[in-house]
Amino acid sequence: MKDIFQKVTANMGPIGEHAKESHGYFTFPKLEGEIGPHMTFRGKKLLNWSLNNYLGLANHPEVRKADADAAAQFGLALPMGARMMSGNSNYHEQLEKELSDFMQKEDTILCNFGYQAMVSAIDALVDRHDVIVYDSESHACILDGVRLHMGKRYVFKHNDVADCEKQLQRATKLAEQTGGAILVITEGVFGMRGDQGKLKEIIDLKKKFNFRLFVDDAHGCGTMGPNGGGTGEHQGCQAGIDVYFGTFAKSFALIGGYISSEKNIITYLRYNMRSQIFAKSMPMPLVVGALKRLELMRKHPEYREKLWEITRALQGGLKAAGFNIGDTDSPVTPVYLNGSIPEATNMVKDLRENFGIFCSMVTYPVIPKGMIILRLIPTAVHTHEDVKYTIESFSKIVNKLKNGEYMSDRLAEVKVDL
Repeated sequence: MKDIFQKVTANMGPIGEHAKESHGYFTFPKLEGEIGPHMTFRGKKLLNWSLNNYLGLANHPEVRKADADAAAQFGLALPMGARMMSGNSNYHEQLEKELSDFMQKEDTILCNFGYQAMVSAIDALVDRHDVIVYDSESHACILDGVRLHMGKRYVFKHNDVADCEKQLQRATKLAEQTGGAILVITEGVFGMRGDQGKLKEIIDLKKKFNFRLFVDDAHGCGTMGPNGGGTGEHQGCQAGIDVYFGTFAKSFALIGGYISSEKNIITYLRYNMRSQIFAKSMPMPLVVGALKRLELMRKHPEYREKLWEITRALQGGLKAAGFNIGDTDSPVTPVYLNGSIPEATNMVKDLRENFGIFCSMVTYPVIPKGMIILRLIPTAVHTHEDVKYTIESFSKIVNKLKNGEYMSDRLAEVKVDL
């Protein structure tokens, strides 16, 4: 019989197996200094494209003051206990009401962590008789929630509405046999590709099928729509989204999340989401901080307008320079390249050490072998000079990649923290 520790250390996983060569540099890097487009990495100031600080609120003076004042007034402990038992407050309820108005929904529940909320909400909404239909490129939090489901699930090809309809046909037949219901899950903006989910088209399928739609709009909240109300607002179909999830970890530059829906559904979740029933309430400084961020989002559309100005400049410039950025129609900007994992690490090391640019590198197993994605996240606090320099630098490193200058049979040599 094997020892559990021997088993896991013998197989550290497809990313963990490279920990000794990458920890602290390619994985678990430490960015230091004030959050913004220019931060310090290993003693060097780099142009940073790796933070989801879309609207630039992380270091907004009013945000910093609200956070500091709330921490001084309440500390981090208040309220103490789970929300249902002893952790409720007027501030929590005020934030939920204001988010409901912002999302054009009847009610909202606050959640301590976005990832945890998606997993737990899926678990609460379905039972073993129900059927889940979901997009093949759904975020890991959705996949984990689906794995908890004890009933049947069907996956449709990414953003393929015809395949979604096919899976709904299968789900309908099964649900009629089990006496269950159907929940369709997709994303507003897919965080890796940057393409929007086909929300309007999926909602149109309600004319043929009986299902409810759950949308994870982590990257759409605050960035999409005329008022920042998300991808549903952007596509003109917010009313057709039955359960809407938003996060504080991106446009809000905070932590936590929320779910908005009909009042009866939110009441059900309040009393049945295990991750909230059995977890400590969100600390008061986070709640007060979220209220300030929401206020600024609603009062200052120019932050979102600046985000899109930079996004258009970056994506348009990359396309004009011959780069493949796929089908993104959101601020998320992937640059698709061909190469091995060792080539990717040598290229990223060159970008950081010699060009002063920090961006996220995505390789196998997240994407197919032989592919590299350099993932850029523009924000309202980047400048056109940042964009111009980045495109010029990318043109140089791609030529080096094509010329084989990054070719190697092992990862780039860096000093690691392990």
